[in-house]
Amino acid sequence: MKKNLLLAAIAATTLLAGFSSCSSDDDDNTGNNQVTEENVITDDASALSLVNGVYSHWQPLSSSFTFIIESATNKLISFEGEEGEAGPVVSRLEQEPGTWYQVKIFNHLFLGITELNEDIAAINEAQKSGKVTQTGYNAAIGKAKLLRGLAYLKLAQLWGEVPVFTEAGGSTTERQSIDKVLTQVINDLTAAESLLKDYDGDPRTPSKQAAQGLLARAYLFWGDNPLSQSEVSAIANSQTDPAFTTTPARLEKAVEYADKVITSGKLGLDPDYAKLFGREYESNKRKYNEHLLTIAHDGDGKDEQGNHQTHCSWTFPFQNGQFGNGFQDNHTEVADDDLYDNWFKEQPNDKRLAKTYFIELYNSRDKNTYTYYSPIYTPLNGKGVDQSYEGSEFEDGEIKYNSIDRIEIRYAEVLLTKAEALVQLGQADKAVDDFNQLRTRAGIATVNAADLTLDVIKREWDYEFTYEQFDLINHYRWKDYIKSVKEVSTYKHFDNSYKEAGKTGKDGNEVSAFFAKVYKHLHAKYDNVRGKHYRQPIPTGLTGEDLHIVPQNPGY
Repeated sequence: MKKNLLLAAIAATTLLAGFSSCSSDDDDNTGNNQVTEENVITDDASALSLVNGVYSHWQPLSSSFTFIIESATNKLISFEGEEGEAGPVVSRLEQEPGTWYQVKIFNHLFLGITELNEDIAAINEAQKSGKVTQTGYNAAIGKAKLLRGLAYLKLAQLWGEVPVFTEAGGSTTERQSIDKVLTQVINDLTAAESLLKDYDGDPRTPSKQAAQGLLARAYLFWGDNPLSQSEVSAIANSQTDPAFTTTPARLEKAVEYADKVITSGKLGLDPDYAKLFGREYESNKRKYNEHLLTIAHDGDGKDEQGNHQTHCSWTFPFQNGQFGNGFQDNHTEVADDDLYDNWFKEQPNDKRLAKTYFIELYNSRDKNTYTYYSPIYTPLNGKGVDQSYEGSEFEDGEIKYNSIDRIEIRYAEVLLTKAEALVQLGQADKAVDDFNQLRTRAGIATVNAADLTLDVIKREWDYEFTYEQFDLINHYRWKDYIKSVKEVSTYKHFDNSYKEAGKTGKDGNEVSAFFAKVYKHLHAKYDNVRGKHYRQPIPTGLTGEDLHIVPQNPGY
């Protein structure tokens, strides 16, 4: 059996025209890009190394996920480049099949799946020939299936029905039902759970508990009955959300898998929330085991875009026009002051607030305190800066080298997933203990079962996970995406007095060009949001070619 080495092709060209299945031996071309299990897999280490190659598809996506999952919500706007560039286009809910972030994420996830399919087939053959031990097989195949399951889960969450193909075959162009896609997710993650070892304190290494945590995530998503293509089509041009329904049996599975992580005793909450976002937490240096699975970023200049905690939300931290500095907009911006203000009114003592939204920051280099609040600026994403040790926010190299790992899943998500599934099942009395662990760490009042409603759970997702790439997908689950986006109409800078730079705003201050752009994006979100946005458009290939995946999602 021979395999087409897609990674080598991508490294050579940086772009690949589509993706293909490795289910056939017909790809029997000659040349240096052809490898066989005989010359690639010689032992356990080389089998695992082969699977690790798929991270070349995950690392470029770490900050890109933010543009789809966060800037297409009421919480984030994008000023990345000119208004016609991909970031601002998604921020204004004007994405199309050729919009770069949709193109990039969709293609790299499928390229990663293709590579993993080939790896799994090659490792199976190597084990049959005695080159890979059972231990090596479990580690390599377990990691491959976890990463493939995670890729299919993200595709299902954002695009709905997608092609499903594995080492056993399948079409790369025929879209499958959402249930079939999620069945593949469950099959892969369940296999990974059975093959992988227990969590050993290193979140970069996929573990049994990481698979269980992702299974809890997948079952919660599936339990909230993701919309079918026909259901999206029915509301594609409407500004009315669909009805929220659930499948209790799947929610029970979410509880079951979350409980497996919790009762393993391998994970825990870090008592200091601020320390979660930075280099000092990587590879579990603090030994609290809250990071369950992370995507490594080594700052070597190769994984250029870094992760969502550093790159786009903290690109120009001290270039906001104050103190004689030139004005430079960050690639992503907090949508308005109200996101900070409303949280402060609700929970003024929440320790997470000041770490999630910066409204001022002292620069030890120039001895100035910078303001991130109108009429100067909107608050900054505090998770966009390494907060893990004193002075870390001032290291310019962090912006250039992006050496902070991206958190894919942490223990707090497992706790909240279990609590939410139980509340949806009408069992809030069983949810309060896990839910209140988050409240206790945050330093705010705990709740009793009578007060633990789905609305309280929803708000806790905001408090705990703002700007950690959950928001869009959560609102898809809850079937309140349109309603949530239209909340921008209550924001300060939605007011018509901010429409034009140089005029006097409602607050009595001169409107800057920055806030005129904020106004534009808030109004675009409000005006443009439609039912079609419960799906992302099926994109072109990386070089603009047709991927022949039909039909297109409704409304695009």
